[in-house]
Amino acid sequence: MPSDLLQTLFSNVWSIFLVVVFFGGSIFVHELGHFLAARRRGVHVERFSIGFGPAIFSWHRHGVEYRVAWFPLGGYVLLPQLADLGAIEGRRETDPDTLPPVSYSSKMIVFAAGACFNVLFAFSLAAVIWVIGQPESNDTSTTRIGYVSPTLELSNGRAVPSPASEAGLKVGDVIRAIDGAKVDNWRDVQYLVGLGAGQTADGRRKAVFTIERDGRTFNLTVNPRLSGEDRDRHVGIAPAYQLIVSQVEPGSPAEHAGFQAGDEILSVNGTPILGISSYADEVEDATTRTVEIRVKRAGTEHELTLPPRPNAKPGSPIGLALTIGFHLTHPSPFKQLWENVTMTFRTLWSLLNPHSDIGLSKLSGPVGIVRIFHSAAEAGIRVALIFTILVNVNLAVFNLLPLPILDGGQMLFATIARIRGRALPANFIIAAQSTFGVLLIAMFFYVTVFGDIRRWVNDVRAEHAEAAAQLPTPPPQAAPAKP
Repeated sequence: MPSDLLQTLFSNVWSIFLVVVFFGGSIFVHELGHFLAARRRGVHVERFSIGFGPAIFSWHRHGVEYRVAWFPLGGYVLLPQLADLGAIEGRRETDPDTLPPVSYSSKMIVFAAGACFNVLFAFSLAAVIWVIGQPESNDTSTTRIGYVSPTLELSNGRAVPSPASEAGLKVGDVIRAIDGAKVDNWRDVQYLVGLGAGQTADGRRKAVFTIERDGRTFNLTVNPRLSGEDRDRHVGIAPAYQLIVSQVEPGSPAEHAGFQAGDEILSVNGTPILGISSYADEVEDATTRTVEIRVKRAGTEHELTLPPRPNAKPGSPIGLALTIGFHLTHPSPFKQLWENVTMTFRTLWSLLNPHSDIGLSKLSGPVGIVRIFHSAAEAGIRVALIFTILVNVNLAVFNLLPLPILDGGQMLFATIARIRGRALPANFIIAAQSTFGVLLIAMFFYVTVFGDIRRWVNDVRAEHAEAAAQLPTPPPQAAPAKP
């Protein structure tokens, strides 16, 4: 018991350390880009802050104030010559009128440097993943369909025929593209369905699947439905993957049938098993008949017989612990960055597209990002690195959007001023930045409350419900005799 407690404590401390290093490091790298570019171009730097608001602690060196602030939602480099963001960055001590003007090229370099450093940081981490390998589970590395659900439960709890079964998708089909975009793995399938914005003439959701079946390639139109608490687009399919026996429970029906750890389940009564769903349908729901199961063991196939279990309820386990298995891949840094950039722009496009089902509540704010970071850190250093790459790509793209208070907005203001030959009115810039600053804070609040916290609460409830379901049922008590 003490050793388990120490292990849990160490795991949490390590996860928190990785969150601080990689999440805080991503913010630091962005601001470091601005800082170094400003110093290189001779731009006056008044403050380098990690976080917003009052300083927890600070120090001065070579005329620059370095501080760590109370609200770690980002950071900034205070550059009086370039932008007046006093409402966000705090009061400045230097009067910009006393400083020399900054050239257009210096402005563009300094503003773009933060995003460039995030990309360089992401590339460096991607190079590490290239060397040490990226864990890839067998269920995500395929585009082959392993299960087509006959029904799909909608967000309101009502079960309807699944869009996949209605469209004619079949087990064994290989998905080559969705809406014309090539898919390389099951993550691509999920993203393209979930982020899709296709719509039929009568207003139904639409996704065009390019399928390879029996040597033929053709298109099938599928009409996704909204499912789950987040009301995401789903069609009712699962990937094909191998099921490996990791453990056999002593005294269980599986042990009596002859199962051994390491067995690969191939088929049941002649039906290929391509995932846990088809396995459950063919094995755990078959209680009143004999089940013939073919497995591969040490390169040799064996036929095992599971006798009827008349006293078992459908869905009762037979005593097997199953695993999917994974392998390491070594994608190049360029491929990793390209995939993350593509996914980021697809998400932005779906967010702006009125026909998609992606809204602000489905995004993750700082709370959600930290939570995902923590989960990724618990899963291992590789997963933490992979998520950090995505975060840095997102930071780079987001900060280059042409919106006031973002780097892209400052670049837009500088470009407009250069085209018109004189600076934009200070009152206009202040009003635009203040307006978008309020909108950005409101967006963070909305995403945090209706996205991050809502998902967190739902996950905690689900964990409690699962834990309660695993508690042993107390034996029935005999009723006391009546007097």
